Amino acid sequence: MAMSSVLSRQLLRAQPARGAIDVRIPLKDGWTFIQAESPTTSSQPITLPHTAVKLSWQGWNPDTWQRLWTYRRSFPSPIKGGDKQRVLLRFEGVMSGAKVSLNGQNIGEHLGGFLPFEFEITSFLRDQNALVVTVDGGQVNAPPSGGPKGPGQVDYLMPAGIPREVSLRVVPAIYLDDVFAKPVNVLGPDRRLEIRCALDAAGAATETMHLEATLLDGDTVVSKASTSPKVDRAGRSDVYFTMKGLQGASLWSPDDPKLYTLRVTLQGASGPAHEYVTRVGFREAHFTVDGFFLNGKKTRIFGLNRHELFPYTGFAMPDRVMRHDAQMLRHELHCNMVRCSHYPQTEAFLDACDELGLMVWEEIPGWQYVGDDAWKELLVRDVKTMIVRDRNHPSIIIWGVRVNESANNVPLYTKINALAKSLDDSRPTSGTMTHYSTDNWSEDVFAYDDYHSKPDGTLAMHKALPGVPFLFGEGVGQFAYEHGGGFRQFYRRTAARDVLEGQAKYHAQGHDRAADDPRTAGLIAWCALDYASVINGYKAVKCPGVVDVFRIPKLGSTFYQAQVSPSVKAVIAPNFYWDLTEGGGPGKNALIFSNCDRLKITVGDHAAVMIEPDNAGYPNTNYPPFAIDPSKAKAGEELVVEGFVAERSALTRRFSSDREKDQLVLQSDDDSIENDGSDATRVWFSVCDRFGAMVPHLEGVVQIAVRGGELVGDSSFTLAETGGVGAIWVRSKPGNRGTIEVSAQHPRFGTQKVSIQAKAPA
Repeated sequence: MAMSSVLSRQLLRAQPARGAIDVRIPLKDGWTFIQAESPTTSSQPITLPHTAVKLSWQGWNPDTWQRLWTYRRSFPSPIKGGDKQRVLLRFEGVMSGAKVSLNGQNIGEHLGGFLPFEFEITSFLRDQNALVVTVDGGQVNAPPSGGPKGPGQVDYLMPAGIPREVSLRVVPAIYLDDVFAKPVNVLGPDRRLEIRCALDAAGAATETMHLEATLLDGDTVVSKASTSPKVDRAGRSDVYFTMKGLQGASLWSPDDPKLYTLRVTLQGASGPAHEYVTRVGFREAHFTVDGFFLNGKKTRIFGLNRHELFPYTGFAMPDRVMRHDAQMLRHELHCNMVRCSHYPQTEAFLDACDELGLMVWEEIPGWQYVGDDAWKELLVRDVKTMIVRDRNHPSIIIWGVRVNESANNVPLYTKINALAKSLDDSRPTSGTMTHYSTDNWSEDVFAYDDYHSKPDGTLAMHKALPGVPFLFGEGVGQFAYEHGGGFRQFYRRTAARDVLEGQAKYHAQGHDRAADDPRTAGLIAWCALDYASVINGYKAVKCPGVVDVFRIPKLGSTFYQAQVSPSVKAVIAPNFYWDLTEGGGPGKNALIFSNCDRLKITVGDHAAVMIEPDNAGYPNTNYPPFAIDPSKAKAGEELVVEGFVAERSALTRRFSSDREKDQLVLQSDDDSIENDGSDATRVWFSVCDRFGAMVPHLEGVVQIAVRGGELVGDSSFTLAETGGVGAIWVRSKPGNRGTIEVSAQHPRFGTQKVSIQAKAPA
């Protein structure tokens, strides 16, 4: 079973300069790395992003990274003596604690791995500088960690390292630290941007300062606004002004994710001093007791939760790889919303969501546990950092400001909600609940994690609670519906046929039954991807994803593949493998998910049968499944499925049961990557039938080799363990141009190769 189309081979290139436009010096390469407690161990040269320990795709052991690690790098001063410029050292994220020193002097510490922090280092600089970052990979007392159960306190593992970017910023004495452009009255006659600029000054201005904001549609100026702030002291100050005349601006939506560029310039009499560039989108996202309304139109939320964990590297993947996840969610699984569970995710992922029209629920780090007062203060800090970093993203429609599934804490969550409103009052707050009651509840949208069965063993969903906007934040997961409870359904590729086929059925039931109540905003199901966890996992991998850790779709994804208009693309996605070997074939009532009106089914030389979708069983689903009975099919017979839209034949797919004609397929997500030593792309393999449909071949070992680049992952895959698939990532080598060749070899299927070009950054 393959997706209806392979992920685009083109990198989403729209990666605009965003944030403060200053001299930025990326610190990707030139690092050395060593375990801090083992000074006799040789240091290793590494490139960021980086994970402290070598990981496979399963079997992670937190004991291996829960210690101190040392990262060192030298760099020349980016400014000269007498310059009035300032230098900031910025970290986008360090897992999970960091102590930073420069030239032997401590310049700061930070706890928590998912959000940025920076220090001004101007006064510490020398001509040549020695930077040391000591990373604490243990259970630091910061969200989400710190609980008495150690790694078992949190339902996702957090390998130590520096998984996000580090850079130097050279800024003027007075610079724009932040710009928030809030769209106001989006659907009314007075559409405008209320702009808040945060200035950071080393001292009072010696000349009159001027701020000018320009809104651009490509190169076309849409509107301008300006003000003259008074900067009469050192420190931070906020400046407010309004941009009007925006009635003609197009609205942002999943179907038309229109983005504009806002450029804010700070200048004095001598000319421009600093710039800040961000993107904005005009949309009104409104939750009511009657559901969710986007730009005034009632819209059903159809989504999945996403963990950012990857095999081999944990959180340490480059922007290209992060953006591919957004593309998969929007264009292969056809979600209109993703929940960033359970922590803020990379800006590259959020940028892609803006561009693709994927709505976002962004969430603070946490999972059920709430710690002591010091821990709570860091939680409050994380709320502020998250909102300030990401509030210009039009894709974000909910701030998740409650620790996932935590108990009510009125003082804490009252404080946090007030903070969120002071930073951005244009979005509602939420946080998932496992208690089906609004008693002592603090947020704007009641989000419920619903895991319960009907008496017949099918999936059940509660009705919306009265008087509050209501959304399902989770559902399905590994819950054992047919067995009445517990999270015992392991959707591993090597699971029994009925288990694998049941996953898509439960997801279809969940979305259909959530939509049965018109007051419910929708369902964000659990979940998109398998991820590393020591809770209810197999070899430290939890497998509720409709896509596996390799980003290869399971049968559970077939429901999502079909939920797209046939005018976009016709889809035929059987929720089974056409494998007729003994005990392997689909049984009665096998499902085919399709967006066609009718399907013509032909098995072997038997007469064709025309079938209709199960509209009665899934009355609230745009494209319900089709049920067939292929239980009498014989080994060697082909399955042919032809889909019709109205009277037109829209798509025909063929499936072979002749296992002698199976083949090894090797594919890459991208044809080229940048040769900066950090960029990477996925290369994945599967065993397919002669027509390209995935089959669960479980025999033999696939050996992977990479020439001209760096293999990120395992070089050997036992198909009985992986379920007939696998993937690695290929990283460029710094400065190396030319062809990277990847080969996959299997004793029966021979060798397949793909080529990737390593190119200089555009």
